[in-house]
Formats: sequence, structure tokens, C-alpha cells
Amino acid sequence: MSTQWRTHTTALLIFGVMAIIIAAAVAFMVTTFQPKTQVRLGAGVFEARIADTDVSRQKGLSGTPALRSNQAMLFDFKSEGKWGIWMKDMNYPIDIIWLDAEKTVVHIVRNAPPATENPTTYAPTKDARYVLEIMAGAAQSNNIRVGEKAIFTLETEGEE
Repeated sequence: MSTQWRTHTTALLIFGVMAIIIAAAVAFMVTTFQPKTQVRLGAGVFEARIADTDVSRQKGLSGTPALRSNQAMLFDFKSEGKWGIWMKDMNYPIDIIWLDAEKTVVHIVRNAPPATENPTTYAPTKDARYVLEIMAGAAQSNNIRVGEKAIFTLETEGEE
């Protein structure tokens, strides 16, 4: 019995270690190879990871430890709508900026706090295609206002 138990336990241990290694590799590849772009808006230039799939849009910045002043996440919803953003599993406040299909700012939520038990969903007052999430206070410090136009290129677009 003792030999069977050791063989079974060893197999489970090896399987568990392999699962952890695979999960770490997948997480590394997702963050390393996630599409990126540079977004110019107001006085700011942001290095933005692009969330353009259902999975990447749902994950967003959830669970990340912090955001530097020049970092951002750019959500591309592919069509215009009143896309809601929630703060589920967020660890820090952010500014949320909605842009229409022409990349013009149509709505801003400043200093959205991390979620507590019931995450708040923030939505724009006008239809938007893109949402830019930046460090809290960056919209004000970079003089970002409704009506301003962002400059960025996605791989699916031609150069501007």
C-alpha cells in the first residue's frame, strides 16, 4: 500500500507542478505579447496595452498592483455604444476616458475608486468605441478634457 500511495502522490505532485509552470507561462505570454500602442492625449503620452477581445476587456487592469503615470489600458469595443467599465478586483483608483470612433473624448470619470463588495459600473453619457484607463489624476495633470482628440494606431487600422 505504501508504494502505491507514493506513486500516486508523486504523480499528483508532478501534475500540480506542471500545471503551475504552464499557468505561469501563459500569464507571462499574455502580458508580454498583448498588443500595445502609444496614445497621445492632452499633454500625455501613454504606453497602452490593448484589450480588444471579450476576455482581455473583462480582465482589464483587474488584479494588477499599480499603474505608472505613463501606462494605460486601451479598450477597443469595435463598435460604438455606452460601454460600461467596472472596478472589480482593482487595487488602485484610475481615471476612465471614453473616446468615440473618431478618437474624440466624449466622457471622463476621474479618480474612480477600487471596488469594495459591490463594484460600481461607470458608463459614458454618449456612445463611445474606445475606453482609456490611466492612473488617477493623470487626466487632470495632462489637461485631458471632453472634446480633445487622441492619437493612436491599432494594428487593424492604417497609419494616421
